Amino acid sequence: MVSHEIVKEAIRIVEDKKGEQIVLLNLKGVSIIADYFIVCSGESSVQMRSIAQEIEKRFKEIGIKLLSSQSPRDSHWILLDFGTVVIHIFSKEAREFYQLERLWADASKTIITH
Repeated sequence: MVSHEIVKEAIRIVEDKKGEQIVLLNLKGVSIIADYFIVCSGESSVQMRSIAQEIEKRFKEIGIKLLSSQSPRDSHWILLDFGTVVIHIFSKEAREFYQLERLWADASKTIITH
């Protein structure tokens, strides 16, 4: 599966799990870290974990390998690294604090509305 297909499936899952403020950052030509960042927020740590678990489960089923995951139990930021696509699931407070979209201001930004 190529990057844009991974992005579409991840966004679909985030939307299904009621993730909020979904933003796609296109990092092509801006960074070698990844092609895309998906940034979203969850209302609670339970919802954040639910989003992450569903993405991990679905991607494993279709053969997309998770390279790295950082999600301490009491975390306000869950990171799922699939190589070309990195997914950031934030609490609202952590997202405001870290301002990841502002940090990557050179990337083209697409706000996903449902």
